[in-house]
Amino acid sequence: MLKEFKNFIMTGNVIEFAVAVIMAGAVGLVVNGFVNDIVMPIVGNFAGGMDFASMKHVLSAAVVDADGNVTTPENAIRYGAWINTIINLLIVGLVMFMIVKAYNKTKAPAEEPAPAGPSQEDLLTEIRDLLKK
Repeated sequence: MLKEFKNFIMTGNVIEFAVAVIMAGAVGLVVNGFVNDIVMPIVGNFAGGMDFASMKHVLSAAVVDADGNVTTPENAIRYGAWINTIINLLIVGLVMFMIVKAYNKTKAPAEEPAPAGPSQEDLLTEIRDLLKK
């Protein structure tokens, strides 16, 4: 059983899949950083200087005791973070579309089958007719 598991793990597909998952995580971090640190400040600037990440609707405010300790944390709907996530998704979708489109261009076009010529019977019939003449 251990030998079968080793053979399974060492196949190319499993290793390629593991590399793809790790790369996808790294690309996700890069895209998330791009959205949060580059795209959203630009969008916020055009939207009157607002910071989308801090946009929220507070359902219940945090309760702080006399010593300044938070006894009950704030309960809020953070729709600004959700907007960032939606923009993140759109950018990832656009990047994936461009990658797949570029990959499809690199693939060789499917060769059309050669036009079908006359069958052997047709050729033999033609030869026979030429020999008769």
